[in-house]
Amino acid sequence: MKNLFALLLLSSISLVSAQEKAYGDGEWFKFRIHYGLLTAGYASLQVDNARLNGKEVYHVKGEGKTIGISKLFFKVEDDYQSYIDREKDIPYRFIRKIDEGGHTKDVQIDFNHISNKAIIFNKKHDTKEELSFPEETQDMVSSFYYLRNRLDTENIKDGETIDMDMMFDKENYKFRLKFLGRETLKTKFGKVPCLIFRPYVQSGRVFKERESLTVWVTDDKNKMPILIKADLAVGSLKATLTEYKGLQHSFKIIAD
Repeated sequence: MKNLFALLLLSSISLVSAQEKAYGDGEWFKFRIHYGLLTAGYASLQVDNARLNGKEVYHVKGEGKTIGISKLFFKVEDDYQSYIDREKDIPYRFIRKIDEGGHTKDVQIDFNHISNKAIIFNKKHDTKEELSFPEETQDMVSSFYYLRNRLDTENIKDGETIDMDMMFDKENYKFRLKFLGRETLKTKFGKVPCLIFRPYVQSGRVFKERESLTVWVTDDKNKMPILIKADLAVGSLKATLTEYKGLQHSFKIIAD
């Protein structure tokens, strides 16, 4: 269960046409994290209108935690937050506060997109440092919403890859996503047309291979993640959407 919420975020990045906003104030997702029939935990994403330093932003809150017997074996409590410019789709502040089996982090990153420099405040150790970053760099949370708004899936081809710059902890990271195709998925909501993506990850301690993740997102204007499958070093894990509210567009479901 290590990196429960980080897994969800990195694997649920989706794409949408640049003409319309895919999300907005009040959007909320809840996911069940499970090994087969065993529910290991839950994760959620919430979007709210807010202001930060005089700027109109979306405040995105992400939480993930283990429950039941999984919590006894490996306790996870993750808190991720991002403050995203409503028009430019760039992050101004990122917060990562986690406790994963006793491994803790409490980090805040403030982005200056004029100087392209970020201040990284490690609250656990009470230290600060400065790091330069490429233009339009995203954080782990904002990347999800940036790609939902900015990239066009109507004309995307099977096998096409998308690269973007992301800041993770204290380093710049080149994130790559591959489009695998389309599929109609059976869900608790009905039959849902989906786009299938494969985020590339680092193999080794957590994932078996670089292509260990697969994600299904709705093939509509919402582009919300429906199902995530991960082949981990300790087994196979799934994240399934169980509840949602505040969608900006109609949820496309195929009637039987």
